[in-house]
Amino acid sequence: MAETNVASGSSVAVKHYSAALFANTLKGASSIENLSGPVEPSAAMEKIAGQTEPGMPIVRIDNLMKSAGDIVSLDLVDTVSGEPLMGDVNREGKGDPLSFSSMEIKINLSSKVIDAGGSMSQQRTKHQLREIALAQLSGYFPRLDTQESLVHLAGARGSQTGTDWTIPLQTSNKFADIMVNPVKAPTYNRHFVVNGANLTAGGQQLGSIVSTDMLKLSHLDVLRKRLDDMDQPLQSVKLPGDRAAQTSKMWIFLATPNQYSVLLTEGSLRAFQQNAMNRSAYLDTRHPLFAGEVGMWNGILVIKNERAIRFMPGENTSIVTAANAPTATETSQAVNGSLTSGYAVERGLLLGAQALGVAYGKTKVSGMQFGWKEHWYNFESNLEVMGEKVCGKSKVRFSVDDGTGTKVPTDFGVIAVDSAIPL
Repeated sequence: MAETNVASGSSVAVKHYSAALFANTLKGASSIENLSGPVEPSAAMEKIAGQTEPGMPIVRIDNLMKSAGDIVSLDLVDTVSGEPLMGDVNREGKGDPLSFSSMEIKINLSSKVIDAGGSMSQQRTKHQLREIALAQLSGYFPRLDTQESLVHLAGARGSQTGTDWTIPLQTSNKFADIMVNPVKAPTYNRHFVVNGANLTAGGQQLGSIVSTDMLKLSHLDVLRKRLDDMDQPLQSVKLPGDRAAQTSKMWIFLATPNQYSVLLTEGSLRAFQQNAMNRSAYLDTRHPLFAGEVGMWNGILVIKNERAIRFMPGENTSIVTAANAPTATETSQAVNGSLTSGYAVERGLLLGAQALGVAYGKTKVSGMQFGWKEHWYNFESNLEVMGEKVCGKSKVRFSVDDGTGTKVPTDFGVIAVDSAIPL
């Protein structure tokens, strides 16, 4: 077991000029933490009836904090459609059956332990090692939480690495356990790749992507048009206190830092930024989503994320082809190996309501979803501090009628948009 050990003569041992502690700060939680909302028991019935109900991209489910079990089920009921029965026609036995689609989310325990050292380690430094260990855990779990959400929503881990990443690469034998639920590649009808001035459906286009296929504001126009043309589009995001939620529908685009930088080079930058300010005026109180680096275009609020789901030239990622759309069977697709040097591909995410389900259980330590515990060992001389959470996440996916009566697996609240970016 690795221990914190402040030895005699150590660089952090007490000296008369020891005055301050500098923290090597990593990227913290991102805008993703502001995308959550609770489950409303009557929300489904209100949506069927056409009523307005607040809806956030990340849905929190607390059922497993109240009852035993490690799996929670989510159900979708299809909205009835079709022709009415007219006049005195016989109506008996002609009722449309209720149609449901279901998915499950499993939870598991995640823990992180920090050794805060022994009595002499504390004696040799002015810094309170116990408090530092607790602060480390307070920063670690928000990073873990936002990265889990990002990877599940994107349907891939990508290859961006760094000391702030808590999720290993998808090739790691620990990846599946850490993610708890399977990471699902975008469904065919929820995956687009920038292709010149257009957006090509499906991930196979990644094999032909070129350096000029960068995300522009015009692509957001194309994306909005596709939303408007869909029989069952992403449900719009409804922030608390939004007085224009019904008349001025809004979706959220989570852009990578590189995608966002490319958008900032557009000639319509001033309007892009002013649109976000204008839209925020319809909220009763200013929402944190509007407080960061944001812009707005054609009803799409663009937010700069802290991290990227990145694919380098020649790297493989899982996709669903058009032929496999009815089953969502995944295949491997390589990113164009001839992509210009200095360029890569990154994945932005268009989010609607109910994109990600987050199920919580309760820890034995606190009886809540998060807990921490101190453990003294070595005859009460050394201290370990542990943080833990009981949680599971999964991209919300249901089998949705494609308009012909065939049900097709569909990512319910997220669309992946891949584009070339300069590194």
